[in-house]
Amino acid sequence: MKKQKRILIVRPDRVGDVVLSTPLPREIKKQYPGSFIAVLVRQYTKDIYLNNPYVDEILLLNDIPVKGFSSFWQKVKLLRRHRFTHALMLLPNERINYMMFFAGIRTRIGVGHKLYQLITFTKSVSRNKYIPLRHEADYCMDLARKIGVQSNNLDTEIHLTDEEKKTIEELKKIYCPNSETLIGIHTTYGYSTPNIKPEEYRRLIDLLLKIPRVKVAVTDLEPENIIKNIPGVLYLSKSGREFFYDIAAMDMLVSSSTGPSHIAAALKIKTFTIFCRLPVCSHGLWAPKGNEAYFILPDENYCNIICSGDPKMCSFEGEGGINAGKIFQALKNHI
Repeated sequence: MKKQKRILIVRPDRVGDVVLSTPLPREIKKQYPGSFIAVLVRQYTKDIYLNNPYVDEILLLNDIPVKGFSSFWQKVKLLRRHRFTHALMLLPNERINYMMFFAGIRTRIGVGHKLYQLITFTKSVSRNKYIPLRHEADYCMDLARKIGVQSNNLDTEIHLTDEEKKTIEELKKIYCPNSETLIGIHTTYGYSTPNIKPEEYRRLIDLLLKIPRVKVAVTDLEPENIIKNIPGVLYLSKSGREFFYDIAAMDMLVSSSTGPSHIAAALKIKTFTIFCRLPVCSHGLWAPKGNEAYFILPDENYCNIICSGDPKMCSFEGEGGINAGKIFQALKNHI
C-alpha cells in the first residue's frame, strides 16, 4: 500500500498572491486523489481558502511573526503532528524554511537558491530571472510540477456555499432593485503597484453615474476624501467573506493590480485592471486568472518616456498615460 501524500502549501504573503496559489490544491488533488492537503497562510488571508473542497485543513501563521524560540518550536511541533511528507514554499522565507526542516518534512521545495535552502537540503525551482516572462500562478505551479503534477490549469477560485450564494442574490436585489448594472470601483492599493490618482477615480465615477441603469459601488475600507460622500454611490466597506459577497454581487470591478482584482477573478466577476507595461508589474505576470479580464494599459512607449524610477509610485500622469476617460471608454463597450 502506497504511503499517503500529505502536502503543505505555504503562502504567507498578500491577498493577491494567496489567490494565485488556489490552483495548486485542485490540480494536486486531481493528480493524487487520496492526498491530504493543507495550506499555511496568515490570518487575514484564510477566508480565501475557506470551504475549498481541495483543502483538508487551513493552518495559520501569526500576522506579526514572533521571533522568540517558543513560538518557532510550537509551530514545529504542530507541523510534526500533521506528518507532512511534502512542503511547497511559494515564497522564500528563512524562518519558515527552518520550520519545515525541523518539522521533519522530507520533501521540501522552495523558490530560488538561498544559502539556508542549501544548508537544509531544500529542493528548489528557479524563475530564471523571469526569462521568458510567465504568469505568477504558473511559477507557483512549478512547485507542484516538481512533485509530479502535470497541469497548466491556472484558473483561480474561491468557493462559496449554497447559503452564501443565496446571500449574494439577496445583496444583488438590495443594491440593484431594478436590475441595474453594478460597477465596483476599488481605488486604494497599499502602494504595491502603479495606480491612478484619487482625482481620476472621482472623474471616472462621475462619468459612470451619467449612464442610465448603472450603479457605482466603492469597495475601499477607507477611501480618500475626494471619493467619499458622492450622491448615488454605494459604499461597501467590508472585509473577509463579507467583502467577497459584495464583489460577487457586482457585474464588473475596476481597480489597480491588487488583491480585489484577483478576488473578483476567483469569483468569476469581470475585471478591468490597471497595469504598467514594465515586466515586474505587467499583466503578463499579474493578470487576474479564471475570469473575463480586461487590461487598462498606458501607451506602448509611455514607460520608456515617463517613468519615476519606481513603478510602485507611478500614477500614469501625462501624455500616453491612463486617466478616467481612457478607463471609461474601455468600460463603455461592456456595459
